[in-house]
Amino acid sequence: MARLTPNNQYEDPFKASWLIRFAWLSVAAYLAYSFNAMGLEWERIQQGLGQAGILLDRMFPPNFSRWELLLSGLAESLEIAVIASITGIVLSLFFGLFSARNLMPNWISIPMRGLIALCRTFHPVIIAILFVKSVGFGALAGILTLVVASIGFIAKLFAEAIEEISLKQVEAVRATGAGFVSVILFSVMPQVFARFIGFSTYQLDSNLRNSTMVGIVGAGGLGGTLFSAFQRFDYDFVAAILITIIAIIMVGEFLSNIVRRIFS
Repeated sequence: MARLTPNNQYEDPFKASWLIRFAWLSVAAYLAYSFNAMGLEWERIQQGLGQAGILLDRMFPPNFSRWELLLSGLAESLEIAVIASITGIVLSLFFGLFSARNLMPNWISIPMRGLIALCRTFHPVIIAILFVKSVGFGALAGILTLVVASIGFIAKLFAEAIEEISLKQVEAVRATGAGFVSVILFSVMPQVFARFIGFSTYQLDSNLRNSTMVGIVGAGGLGGTLFSAFQRFDYDFVAAILITIIAIIMVGEFLSNIVRRIFS
């Protein structure tokens, strides 16, 4: 928003300078270089659009005849998402609390923040590959992957929410002689509980999506069924799987909105 100068004139918030012009030119030059280095040409895009049309033509109408296989993979994905979300939410409560710099000394909060940052460093697919190599194919690798992803997201935001609370309530509860647990339950959690529920429902929604994605690398769930269908060029069954995933995500979004309204 423009602001008034001492002469009662509005200052241009978008006034240019040579530094800003040079920065924009550098970005434009780098984009042009990147397009050329990666061989991104309009002919390739046109060819890809043509192949996409052929793929879509082979995907429709969807084939739901193997509904038992579809439901089996879907049930496993839901189980992976729910178990991983609940486990990740519970662990994030403690991780986020111990990472809050306004409640914990540095010798506790700094290592915990480093651990949370480590959980957020890699994409879930990379983590899933590591767990598949460690514990083998199946749902366990998917659950461990999504637990790590949940901690990386929820614990970080929960710690930041705790750091923004009013310390007056904390001091008031401490003045009554309450212990550490009572301070957390009666002064910290009431201020951040609604936000924590929001973080948790969002992560559950994210885990529903990621539970199908990690299955592609062997971590269980509907992703494995989807990958097998692609390998068999069974595109009408692929369409059925994708429609099912979309339906589950929409239902999850609807339920998460209800939960947010209840606790907001």
